Amino acid sequence: MNEQNFFKRIIVALDVSTKEEALNLVQSLRETEIFKIGLKLFSAEGPELLKTIHSLNKKIFLDLKLHDIPNTVSEAVKVAVRHGVYMMTIHSSGGKEMMAKAVEAGIREAEIQNVEKPLLLAVTVLTSLNDDQLKEIGIQDDTRSQVLRLAGLSKEAGMDGIVCSPQEIEIIRNEFGKDFLVVTPGIRPSWAAAQDQKRIMTPSQAFKKGADYIVIGRPITASPSPEEAFQRIVQELVESQ
Repeated sequence: MNEQNFFKRIIVALDVSTKEEALNLVQSLRETEIFKIGLKLFSAEGPELLKTIHSLNKKIFLDLKLHDIPNTVSEAVKVAVRHGVYMMTIHSSGGKEMMAKAVEAGIREAEIQNVEKPLLLAVTVLTSLNDDQLKEIGIQDDTRSQVLRLAGLSKEAGMDGIVCSPQEIEIIRNEFGKDFLVVTPGIRPSWAAAQDQKRIMTPSQAFKKGADYIVIGRPITASPSPEEAFQRIVQELVESQ
């Protein structure tokens, strides 16, 4: 895979608090195509930030992990379509009906707006959770079994893919093939600290196991030079092939 392909497949997480911080990062990361906006930043700045980032010709991964009754989630997906997001997340634990309604709403609204439907990604098990913590909330299966179950529901519902930790990439690929997108957070370069992620992997390992996209935040955004950190990761990926 060449350098340009890695530019398209590394998603930078804008885990900051203000529009000014976010835009500084977007403008400094010239080669990055997709930026993730999560709950903190969206709560602080709202939809106006989406418009501004679009004006810079960047794609948006809206990571709000929607989880509510089917009608509420469907309406939220319609709004996201109108904002032109490239991909977005929905919690698979909301059930197959909720996800299927979201898919249906996304397709219908995209047709009305004459735009591309966002890639709808199901969140399986958060990368901050391990087997013991799943048991605390009443889930007796181990992490991998729970990820497989939720991934199966997501595929049946028509979702485009899932978000899972790097540790589950191979089992998802083996079970569902190459046409089901795998987006992987919990990525840390070999030179970065694990911080609060428990099930982590390096960028090179994640792509070799079959990830379609990887999400990287603090190793890039907290660096004194985010662009240098991003380029360092890309260079390591190119050299590792």
